Amino acid sequence: MEVIPAIDLRHGACVRLYQGDYNRQEVFDTEPGEVAVRWRECGAGWIHVVDLDGAADGHLVNKGPIEEIVAAGAKVEVGGGIRTLDDASWLFDHGVSRIVLGTVAIEEPELVSSLVSAYGDAVAVSLDARDGLVTTRGWLVSTQMPVVALCHQMQKAGVSRFVYTDVKRDGTLTEPNYDALQSLIESTDAPVVAAGGIATMEHLRQLKEVGAAGAILGKAIYTGSIELSEAIAQFGG
Repeated sequence: MEVIPAIDLRHGACVRLYQGDYNRQEVFDTEPGEVAVRWRECGAGWIHVVDLDGAADGHLVNKGPIEEIVAAGAKVEVGGGIRTLDDASWLFDHGVSRIVLGTVAIEEPELVSSLVSAYGDAVAVSLDARDGLVTTRGWLVSTQMPVVALCHQMQKAGVSRFVYTDVKRDGTLTEPNYDALQSLIESTDAPVVAAGGIATMEHLRQLKEVGAAGAILGKAIYTGSIELSEAIAQFGG
């Protein structure tokens, strides 16, 4: 199982939201490039970046900080606000190794197909859910689309990797939603990476047991409840 540190960007700083609420934000660092270097030195092979401003606004916003993170040397995947071919192309042109699509999977599935045709397995889809239903536009808009149904649709479009986030658990340091995650994993042969609520090494062990291909760590590594280097040494990174 791959352990992947997260950097969530808002107004150029590294932040964490509580349950996806933009009004409940905690700033952890104002130098995302330095944070990326720190995570790389802990052994991270990948860094998961979310442009929170982009997710809300519908286009990439934090381009400068993304470039700083790429310059740190780890492979970088970026999600948040990627809703045009131009924004996707900009990311790949500036050294990003993988993009993670969200809103367009619901609103413009044909764009997902086009991006998969162009970039193959460098395109993943984020399945962000409240109570089993997908949320979009920076977790601000609820839909009636079940997570498993969207996963199957996106597999038909050629997507071969997914990130699952339980929005209610994100930033809470409670625990992952194991039942929902396991149901999703059992419904697909594609790798599923877990995010949201991970706070302890025991949580990571349980995620590995249910079959998660990876675990994205955010608030836990900023607060020190999980030591990133220890997690990577034990589970991989």
